[in-house]
Parts: sequence; C-alpha cells; structure tokens
Amino acid sequence: MRTARSLARPLIALVAIALVFRVQIIAIGPLLPSIQSGLGISHGLAGALSAIPVLCMGIFAPLAPSLARRLGARYALAACAGLVIGSGLLRLAVPGPVLVLALTFGVGLGMGLAGPIFPLVVRHQMPARPALGTGAYAIGLVLGATIAAAVAVPLAGDGGDWRFALGVITLAGLGSLAVWLGLAPPDEVRDDTVSPPRIPWRRPIAWLLGLLFGLQSMVYYGVVTWLAAVYVERGWSEPDAANLIALFGAVTLVGTTVMPLGADRIGTRRGQLVATSLLILIGLVGVVLVPAPGVVWAVVLGAGMGAIFPIVLTLPVDVGGRPADVAATAALMLLVGYILSAAAPLAFGIARDVTGDFGLSLGILIVMAGALVVLCASLTPARLHRFGSAEPRRG
Repeated sequence: MRTARSLARPLIALVAIALVFRVQIIAIGPLLPSIQSGLGISHGLAGALSAIPVLCMGIFAPLAPSLARRLGARYALAACAGLVIGSGLLRLAVPGPVLVLALTFGVGLGMGLAGPIFPLVVRHQMPARPALGTGAYAIGLVLGATIAAAVAVPLAGDGGDWRFALGVITLAGLGSLAVWLGLAPPDEVRDDTVSPPRIPWRRPIAWLLGLLFGLQSMVYYGVVTWLAAVYVERGWSEPDAANLIALFGAVTLVGTTVMPLGADRIGTRRGQLVATSLLILIGLVGVVLVPAPGVVWAVVLGAGMGAIFPIVLTLPVDVGGRPADVAATAALMLLVGYILSAAAPLAFGIARDVTGDFGLSLGILIVMAGALVVLCASLTPARLHRFGSAEPRRG
C-alpha cells in the first residue's frame, strides 16, 4: 500500500493541473457585460462563450482514451492544458467575435480531452484510494473556478478590461502546468493496460453514470446561473443575492475537499450518493417553500453539490477494471453528462421568459433533484461492479 508521502506527489500534481480546466468558463460570467460591450455581441452570442466549452467537454471526451494511449496520461494532460492556455491567450489577441468564438472551440477541445484522462491517472496511481485521488482533481476544478470568479472583475478594473483580466487568469495556468510536469508520476506511460480503449456503448451502467453526471451538472448550472436572479426577483438587493452565490461556491469547495477524505472508508457509494442528493433536494424545496432564510439554503445546496461532485467522478474508477476501461467509461459519462448540462441554463432562462417568473424553472430543478435521488438509490452493488469482474463493488 502506498504511504502518505508517496501519495502526496500525485495528489498535489492533480490539484495543480486541474486548476486550468474550468477558469475559462467561470471567469466569463462576471465579465459578460464588458465582453458584450467590447465585442458588440448579443446575449445569445455572449452565452456561447460559456456554452461552447461545456458542449466540447462532452463531444470530445470519447477521443481522450486514444490520446492517452499515444502520449501517456502525463503528457496527454499537459497537452490538454497547453491547448486550453494557448487557445485562451490567442482569443484575447484577435479582433471581432467570430475569431473569439472560433478559438473558444480550442479551449473546449482541451477541456473535453482532459476529462477522461484524470480518472485514468487515479486508476494507475491510487487504485486503493479512488475517492481521494478523484477528490484531488475535483478540488482543483472547484478551486480554480472559485478563484477565477472572485478575481475576474477586480482584474478588469473600472474600465472593464476583460482581455487583461482573462489574460492574467490564463497565464496563471502556466504555473499549474509546470507543477504538473514536475510532480506528475513518471510511470504514467503507454502500456498494454491502456490499449485498445473502447467506449462502452453497450454497457447500461456507463449510460446510467452519464445520466447521473448530467442530472447533477444540470442542477449545479441551474443553481449557479439563476439562484441570485431568483432572490433579486423576490426583493433582495443584487449584492446580497450575489453573496448567496459566493457562499454557495465557498461551501461547495469545502464539500469537495472534505468528502473524499473518508469516502473510501466510510459508508457505501450508494449511501453517499443518496445522502448528498437528498441535501440538494432539501435545499431546492426550501428555496421554493421557505425562501426567506436564503443563506441556509445556499449552505445546504453547496454542501450537497460539493460532496456529490467528487463521488460521481469516482464512479468510473469504481466500475472500470483496467485503466482503459476507466478512461472509456469516463468518456461516455462525460459525453452524455455535459451535453445534457450545457442545455440547462438556457432551458431555465426560456422557462422564465415564457412564464414571467422563476416558478416553473424552480419546479424543473426540484423534479431533476428528485430524479437524482431515485437514480442514486438505484445504483446497487450489482450494478457498481467492475467490467470483467464477477465480484460486485461496494454499493
């Protein structure tokens, strides 16, 4: 069994490189007014700057196992980070919305290819502690997003210089890339265990994981996009409503950090998933039925979303036998999940426009959260077993 010291290097490396792979989405939101003004684009085109990477994270995920096979997981992740950083910098240097949107596809491509490679690294390096390893890169994803959201507007300054703000945030990724190359395990190389990677199109469990990932992502993006607007509509000031999102993000980060520490040793995967999905459902029902204590519901929602995220990301490691199975299962899960989640903010916004309030949007979120609870409860030990293994995993 690996010692704490031997685990430290891959854990730090995973946190560091994961910092790169969400900031280009999250930093866009606070800067949208400045971006729209600077590029002269509509709300729809501005929204595409966030929607394109999310779609790409699904569409390009099935190509990731082949990339990992060719380069090895270490250099494949480095290449993905380089693509995100390079495309992110290039789109800041080009004029006009067409080229900016085109280079956003490059950002999304790097993100999409990276997603399934992370669990491949975890399967290689920490097979006995999958939740701990998954938690490391989940923390990096959430931490990077939280920092990007916090510093984007201050970096832009009074003049709203969105290009400068995104430039600083993007260049910071070079430090993450250097840490990864310095600390990533050198034995993440090509070998027979990652060949040939085959997407498990005919395995029901892989599609079930995709639906699970999609549901929790749709609820997350729905909350982070519209919770503040819901409370502004109910009479809260914009700063107070924005603080709800900041609180939600902070608690999400805590949940993502704490949950993996005991997830491999305490309870079962099914029990963990049911408990965290119930927190999400309780929080949404509270927003609808007893909205006044918004801070309470932001904490409950953040705890649920933060805890469920690393557990869902661990499932491909649980059900995949060989590293190739892990990467291929993760690819299908992310393909299904991100395509579903990319549509969520748009659908909720349309529901608000059609009905004139957020009642229908919140109702949809509650239905999704209820479906998430049911789906989590259905993940029995018999379903959560490794490919090619007759021994069920703990459910």
